[in-house]
Amino acid sequence: MTTALVLVHDADPSRGHRLVGTLRPALEAQGLEVVVGTTVGPSPLMTELPDPAALRTVVVMGSGAAAYDDTVPWLAGELAYLRWAVAVGTPVLGVCFGGQALSRVLGGVVAQAPAGEHGFLDVETADPALVPAGPWFEYHGDRFTVPPGAVEVARTGRAVQAFVSGPHLGVQFHPEIDPGAFSAWEETWELTGPPPPEAAALVPALRREIAERAPESAASCARLVEAFLARAEELRPAA
Repeated sequence: MTTALVLVHDADPSRGHRLVGTLRPALEAQGLEVVVGTTVGPSPLMTELPDPAALRTVVVMGSGAAAYDDTVPWLAGELAYLRWAVAVGTPVLGVCFGGQALSRVLGGVVAQAPAGEHGFLDVETADPALVPAGPWFEYHGDRFTVPPGAVEVARTGRAVQAFVSGPHLGVQFHPEIDPGAFSAWEETWELTGPPPPEAAALVPALRREIAERAPESAASCARLVEAFLARAEELRPAA
């Protein structure tokens, strides 16, 4: 099993591939072929998703949708696919919305946060080998709870930032952030409308900071992916 399926929430292939950001080289550095798919509707990206048992990992990216909003037309199908992946033991890495979806699948609760988090923040971590203290890029207005039986790994004063459940890892921050990923976000906002005013006001400064921090962000993402996959391998049942 040498394939990593990365689920994005944009049918446009140009934006979809950029949304993967630094996760692509991080996964490829671990010897994995990266395939980008989507559940949001017809797309040149992969839409007929494979049996997750044939995959090394499933990575679920961020979205402007809310993981608790069951009126989102593609959400039920994506949650069902994640339940399938969990059932067959394929490690899932959930990023922001993806972490929220993973929490929900595992029995956690996702809701709007009293206040969002935007920009590079340090986190309190109980497992710095898996999730270092940061800085990690945040851009979210919702948050998840730690699912039953899962273990909290990191948090800020406003939200849980990471949990583990078996081989799975959910994070609230964006380890994939790079200028290309952020440009894809900005193109999406041109189509769907800007983020909330308090977040939109930060965009020019964040764009500059993302570019300035690109090398260290890529290195942090690579360490996170390596640790996630190594932990999942350790937890794999013996043949």
